[in-house]
Amino acid sequence: MTCFDCVVFTFAGPSLKVISTLSVGYDHLAIPEIKKRGIRVGYTPDILTDATAELTVALLLATSRRLPESVVEVKNGGWTTWKPLWMCGYGLSGSTVGIIGLGRIGLAVARRLKPFGVKKFLYAGRHPKPEADTELNAEFVPIAKLAEESDFVIITCSLTPDTQGMCNRDFFSKMKKTSVFINTSRGAVVNQDDLYEALVNGHIAAAGLDVTTPEPLPTNNPLLSLKNCVILPHIGSATYATRNTMSVLAANNLLAGLKGENMPSELKL
Repeated sequence: MTCFDCVVFTFAGPSLKVISTLSVGYDHLAIPEIKKRGIRVGYTPDILTDATAELTVALLLATSRRLPESVVEVKNGGWTTWKPLWMCGYGLSGSTVGIIGLGRIGLAVARRLKPFGVKKFLYAGRHPKPEADTELNAEFVPIAKLAEESDFVIITCSLTPDTQGMCNRDFFSKMKKTSVFINTSRGAVVNQDDLYEALVNGHIAAAGLDVTTPEPLPTNNPLLSLKNCVILPHIGSATYATRNTMSVLAANNLLAGLKGENMPSELKL
């Protein structure tokens, strides 16, 4: 529990009955203390699936095709005569895409990537999903095999004790030197020191992150010094329509909770 949580609980005292979070994730909440105090929690699942999937695809394309780096070259005069291999990146056509966490967002990402000509989808998680196997020609595989065979690795899983720090030195060492790593789940799924090492030493080609540890990421973090690492400020759900809908649901959760009624979306603790 953070110091901020302590202050909130101390000042609120026993009068705190309901918490409503404007998010689908809840790892930022002091769940053990909340359960102990019998506090109800409302959250906003489902709503941000499409927005986050779109952002994931955008981040993948920006990272793999080196778009931020190319923009800088235009602005600083690096764009001169045509050169055959200058600013070359990696394309999706004919590739193998591995997704860790094929839930709502993972499926939405795969459906958006399929028209790009992806040859094969691999996925890892708690259990196989036959409907995904049929729809996407996807294969349920161990995480190690996914890392070894994927040209693009996308993390869309939830943060649990099992997934915390899952993407570490051992994981990155199994990936192809030409592979691209994308994380739009939670920052703590990745060991960022190991990711930095993998990027600097050429164990993987590039990485795109919409989530980090901590958030915001300090401006002196070594990952920010790398050209082959694109980092966004956790904007997966940042469309006007999505945030407006999330806000309404969060407010309705709070109102229902205060009235002792069923919340539209209540976290089952």
